[in-house]
Amino acid sequence: MASQQRRQMQQQQEQQAAAAAAAAPVGFEDYLPVMAERLGEEGLMRELASGFRLLMDPARGLITFDSLRRSAPLLGLGAMSDNDLRGMLAEGDFDGDGALSEMEFCALMLRLSPELMDGPRRWLDDAVSQASHFLFFAS
Repeated sequence: MASQQRRQMQQQQEQQAAAAAAAAPVGFEDYLPVMAERLGEEGLMRELASGFRLLMDPARGLITFDSLRRSAPLLGLGAMSDNDLRGMLAEGDFDGDGALSEMEFCALMLRLSPELMDGPRRWLDDAVSQASHFLFFAS
């Protein structure tokens, strides 16, 4: 009887955890790895380029503060303050021009989803480990 009660309690806890996970909003960092897996590297880069074109200022070919402010409501970011939007731009603005180029935008999107780098990081760690073993332990 006690094991049946434990099993029921465990099932209730699992159901509550599943309901909480389903209710939690899915963030970009959760979605990008799924896109990468389904689309492959080239497909993902095409999608990021399409996203860039949707956000960019057509006259400048860059994502500017004004173009981001115009697009914010479409992205569900309409309630963000101007300072928050400027902070988003600054995070990816490598060259300091106050706007994002397509390269800066793609780099920022990939940086926001560190899970995408897990595979390459493991590959690099393995390669370094093998090279170290060969260099230091082979005679």
